[in-house]
Amino acid sequence: MTVDIAWHNIYYLASVVLFCIGLYVIIAKDNLIKKFLGLNIMHTSVFMFIIALSAVDEGHAPIMVEGAVAPFANPLPQALVLTGIVVAVSTTALALSLIIRIYRHCDTIEANELRELE
Repeated sequence: MTVDIAWHNIYYLASVVLFCIGLYVIIAKDNLIKKFLGLNIMHTSVFMFIIALSAVDEGHAPIMVEGAVAPFANPLPQALVLTGIVVAVSTTALALSLIIRIYRHCDTIEANELRELE
């Protein structure tokens, strides 16, 4: 008996594993930069999951030509992921600048030490 695993399932599994790794980093680490890297890993896993959901086997570019019956790839998920990447990069820049300001003001970026400063 052979098991035929669709290639989509590998991407689903990889995106779930990446999401869990990012969630673990956010929960387990006290360093603010490490926490934000965990959040970026989670962003990446969601992008990967959306692209895996939208994949079409033997899909072609969605350009309509006369007599075309081939399956077409949906461009909307790709556009959403590109928009998400832009938002993630902007959020990363803002968060890193805030972390720099926190470090200059408090001389630490460890979350447990910041809680003690209150």
